[in-house]
Amino acid sequence: MQDDHQPMTPGAGHAPADPPAPDRQRTPSLPESFRSISVPGGARFWRKLAAFSGPGYLVAVGYMDPGNWATDLAGGSQFGYTLLSVILLSNVMAILLQSLAAKLGIVTGRDLAQACRDSYSRPVGILLWILCELAIVACDLAEVIGTAIALQLLFGLPLVWGICLTAFDVLLILLLQQRGFRMLEAFIITLLVVIAGCFIIELALSRPELSAVLAGFIPSTQVVTNPAMLYIAIGIIGATVMPHNLYLHSSIVQTRAFDTDARGKREAVRFATIDSTIALMLALFINAAILILAASAFHVGGRTDVAEIQDAYQLLAPTLGAAAASTLFAVALLASGQNSTVTATLAGQIVMEGFLHVRLRPWVRRLITRMLAIVPAVGVAVVYGEQGTARLLVLSQVVLSMQLPFAVIPLVSFTGNRARMGEFANPLWLKIAAWTIAAIIVGLNVKLLLGVAGIW
Repeated sequence: MQDDHQPMTPGAGHAPADPPAPDRQRTPSLPESFRSISVPGGARFWRKLAAFSGPGYLVAVGYMDPGNWATDLAGGSQFGYTLLSVILLSNVMAILLQSLAAKLGIVTGRDLAQACRDSYSRPVGILLWILCELAIVACDLAEVIGTAIALQLLFGLPLVWGICLTAFDVLLILLLQQRGFRMLEAFIITLLVVIAGCFIIELALSRPELSAVLAGFIPSTQVVTNPAMLYIAIGIIGATVMPHNLYLHSSIVQTRAFDTDARGKREAVRFATIDSTIALMLALFINAAILILAASAFHVGGRTDVAEIQDAYQLLAPTLGAAAASTLFAVALLASGQNSTVTATLAGQIVMEGFLHVRLRPWVRRLITRMLAIVPAVGVAVVYGEQGTARLLVLSQVVLSMQLPFAVIPLVSFTGNRARMGEFANPLWLKIAAWTIAAIIVGLNVKLLLGVAGIW
């Protein structure tokens, strides 16, 4: 097993990767956590899976953040169970793309940002970095608004004050990072369990019709032909398949000290894929649960206008006949916002270091990202109030979807390149599937833009 403090050599155990860029300096991704978690050699399946489990749950957080809540609530309230098919399709896309991101990091020892810097000219790399930063700010915007709304619902804190208070969660990030990567993963998983528990109770209270729920997972042409439905659908895709999560996953899989020969990497790819697939199935449940709750509690009763989290909170208790329904909803929202804060910070650090080779102290990086989200959120809250923040939430997710092609296309290209990946390069069937997903994402975004412009 390779020494924990030595970076992995790209292409070890197979055909050589692309020649190193002059500025590569062999700097590992997230150097403070790189290969810091041991993997037991010769252990049984479940023990090894336990050692590799964790990164998938950090990635899954991004698939159930407050931005998802806004799009899922709007979709369920307006269109019933129809958009469950979009959530399912998004999750299938996410599982495949995240497995590719993990494979890139494990096989080459480079995260997606570093791979882009190695392969593209500096102007192209800077452009990709700017686009990724916009995606992170859009994600952080959703977390700021979601956390502020949760604080308002639970404690009556004014929305603007709640938004400003989110600047101090940098202290939470610092505390977790100082205690090691495993502690950070444990914190994330604990909050995920809280969110899932809250929604299991909510679904039990709302009693959705099972046949209607199952029918919702069958794709409908309405999703493409109805402009309003398409807008929400693209928001769901943007909220589910998050571009910065691809950068994040390709980095944090390298926290495991696996063997770096071909056999060790193959095993690491297998366990990392199992880890992320299980975690993303949990994300599928939570996303679907939010939409099902909105459809069964509001749409079925004729309330097709519930698109704001605050309205959902106010209506859940009387609609479901249980006072705890609204409180559980707000608790889950707060847990979701705090979880997403941690992963957005890590993603921001990874893309800045990977694209620019610039390292900032984590609290500085966090404050910069958070300020970029707080300023527009405060402005909208002051000028437009709660209704404006709800619209900003959905818009932030559409912005995320617009950034997706600029992360997905390089990822699919890199992992299909035999010169870079050697024997781990994507086989033909996987190349076809991955490029099909990329084409769907690009096609939906083009249709949305043309629709906004009044052309299509």
